[in-house]
Amino acid sequence: MTVSQATAEVFLTALRALPEEERQAVLTRIAEDDEWRDDLKDLAVFSQRRNEPARPFREFLEEHGS
Repeated sequence: MTVSQATAEVFLTALRALPEEERQAVLTRIAEDDEWRDDLKDLAVFSQRRNEPARPFREFLEEHGS
């Protein structure tokens, strides 16, 4: 486990240990932050599409004339 993963685990454990009202307050604050909300949406899309076939980025650019 990397240091980043260990830190994330500590924060998640602490979040889970909070009473429901406090946990909801933290999650609400995260969801209200524009940058973090966008990050969460991106992560949700990555998670949903992780089993789709991948292709080289240069191939994509060639197909789209960029």
